Amino acid sequence: MSWYAKVFAALPDPRTGNAKRHDLLEVLTIALTASICGAESCSDFADFAVDREALFRDFLRLENGIPSHDTFSRIFRLLDPAAFAACFGRFLDELGTAGAGVLAIDGKTLRRSFDDAARANPLAVVTAFASATRVVVGQQSFRVAEGDSEIVAARALLGCMDLTGWLVTADAIHCQMDTARIIRDQGGDYLLRLKANHPALHGMVVDYFADPLTLAELNTYETTDADHGRIETRRAWVSHDLSWLRGPKSACSEPALLPDMACLGMIEAAVERNGKTTVTRHYHLASRPLGAEEYLNAARAHWSVENGLHWVLDVTFDEDRARNRKDHGPENLATLRKLALNVLNRARPDVSVRRKRKRSGWSDDFARSILGQMR
Repeated sequence: MSWYAKVFAALPDPRTGNAKRHDLLEVLTIALTASICGAESCSDFADFAVDREALFRDFLRLENGIPSHDTFSRIFRLLDPAAFAACFGRFLDELGTAGAGVLAIDGKTLRRSFDDAARANPLAVVTAFASATRVVVGQQSFRVAEGDSEIVAARALLGCMDLTGWLVTADAIHCQMDTARIIRDQGGDYLLRLKANHPALHGMVVDYFADPLTLAELNTYETTDADHGRIETRRAWVSHDLSWLRGPKSACSEPALLPDMACLGMIEAAVERNGKTTVTRHYHLASRPLGAEEYLNAARAHWSVENGLHWVLDVTFDEDRARNRKDHGPENLATLRKLALNVLNRARPDVSVRRKRKRSGWSDDFARSILGQMR
């Protein structure tokens, strides 16, 4: 596992003296392997290591035997979460998942990470998720209601990433001047949802796309899906003419525009279910001059962060019921789960993540087929 050692070589060991009895890299290897194979807590890591010691001795020395659950818990409580999360970049490089496309930015609260005794609020994590390869590229955590916010965390995450070639998508909360500027400064483009938190600009864009004559002149693209007893038709329009935002059609007070804005877009979704049709409209701003088809595909790709990440973490990894609360434990274990998910998504794409975790837990041979890419 030479490349795995290289990934975590710069990670500082927070232990001292006799507490360093077990090699840090081996402890992390066991924890990651156990998480891939279905373990969800430090006690699970220790139990899994005892039951599958033969598997681990294939590629670990284990000079002082199997670490206890207290050892796993102590290490994850003490590890520097920023340094641990920084391993993401090296991990992805070695897995061969570098690339470009849509990079979805979204936040999620770890519901059970609050600590009443220590008066610690729940931990929330902003994640950068590559939609095409379905891997986590990076994350930044913050404590809810402690002066930080998802906006600040997202800016910190984006500010330390090379975004060259990426189209960064995010909800309306991130449709901010400073956030857009960071994305552009880091070499990326943005596609940001526009809502009423920018009332002047939102009102003008809504009025603009409400004009049938305007829509008739714009580039458009349409898709139709039929599933789960409903028919959904999505139609997208894109406008590359932004001169009217500061021209005669503009409101008396000109709206603040995001840096390097290149186009506006609207998606109209008509959903027919049980004979009733509901219509919703969504608006976006982009720094890349997108065509209507590219715009619609990118906007839909953003929601892969919900289906391909948040849902998997909640349902398959049972993250919402994870009860580790002490020190840096919640944050580091959240990082570990995402590293495990990256490995699972990369290996055996013909098998679902849920099945891969179960089969890895049942069969050493199947586990080796997943873990083989980490050698």
